[in-house]
Amino acid sequence: MEIAENRPFSNAKLGVLILLGAETMLFAGLIGAFLVYRMGNVIWPPLSHADIQLPRLVTGINTGLLVFSGFSMFQAFRSIQQDRVKYLRYHLLLTGALGLLFLVIQGSEWIQLIGQGLTLQSGVYGATFYVLIGCHAVHVLGAVIWLAIVIGKSLAGRFSSSSYTGVETCTIYWIYVVALWPVLYFLVYFV
Repeated sequence: MEIAENRPFSNAKLGVLILLGAETMLFAGLIGAFLVYRMGNVIWPPLSHADIQLPRLVTGINTGLLVFSGFSMFQAFRSIQQDRVKYLRYHLLLTGALGLLFLVIQGSEWIQLIGQGLTLQSGVYGATFYVLIGCHAVHVLGAVIWLAIVIGKSLAGRFSSSSYTGVETCTIYWIYVVALWPVLYFLVYFV
């Protein structure tokens, strides 16, 4: 039993870190493909999409919301380490609300862009936009679902300062998804 307690990582934490390694390779490939298409075109967006304006300001504000959710998730993790269950629940709920708000705002942006003619089928510009940004949105949705499970376990009293692996692994994943977004936002909306 003592050997297991001295392990630097729990199996769950190691599993999440391996998952993040795979996710990093996925996004590196998607970013690489985007950059190949972007740098291969003198005019970007292409003339066929020149009248489409990406909502930089709204997406910038949305980026701020997502970054704040990362701070809130970190506070949830710190709270359970200190056995402050009430604050854990508060920060988990705040993080979840901010994650959902991020997805709703992003979805409303997409509806507007589709109305302007930017679709997945409208060419390389639309395809690279939706594949890269959409892949991140799917990861945020997955993180929100994972967070909902953690919230449920928190409300059931399953976490304490001596048992919080579920909160820790969710925090690692959430912060990864949050940290990835500003990179994607800058590349897609400003490069």
